[in-house]
Amino acid sequence: MINILMIEDDSEFAELLAEYLERYDIKITNYEDAYLGLSAGVKKFDLVILDLTLPGMDGLEACEEIVRKYDIPIIISSARSDIGDKITALELGADDYLPKPYDPKEMYARIQSVLRRYNKVENKNEVNDFEIKADTIYHQGNALVLTPAEFEVLYLLIKNRGIAQSREQIINSSSTMSDIKGKSLDVIISKIRGKLSDPSLIQAVRGVGYKLV
Repeated sequence: MINILMIEDDSEFAELLAEYLERYDIKITNYEDAYLGLSAGVKKFDLVILDLTLPGMDGLEACEEIVRKYDIPIIISSARSDIGDKITALELGADDYLPKPYDPKEMYARIQSVLRRYNKVENKNEVNDFEIKADTIYHQGNALVLTPAEFEVLYLLIKNRGIAQSREQIINSSSTMSDIKGKSLDVIISKIRGKLSDPSLIQAVRGVGYKLV
């Protein structure tokens, strides 16, 4: 599960977003006050969604403090239309800026994008149990013998590791997958699991699809 700290004084707005993201195995913990949010243990979260117009501490101040103290990606979510605020937030170190109002689907896409970029940098010098070379995927140093469909499913899950991928996203990820039905996807996942040293690395996310943990 992805845990997100949200600092947003519109509780109804935060609740609606939380309900939508829950289906993608993303949990939002919201605080309406920046001071409370910053004292909630920022390090235990994977990402911060931060409003700019907040009681007490301004969102730009909160952004600056988070960047100074923690290594965590930040998405600014604000109704402020001043381009200066957007520029300042990005210069302070925010990773993305999404103006309100927005469709929750867009926020989900932004979360995926930011975490994907962040994890690439974070894991750049770490030993990864998966390695992709040309048309071959290696797991713990061993080349996996995969069908084209299995390769593309596993490739997508690796590139979005830790982020739930819907069945539609997986099936539509390539031309090879375009004719695959839901039950066929389950069979492909089962076969991929059987080729990994730890089948539990691929988890089903109820009501959504699958993710690689």
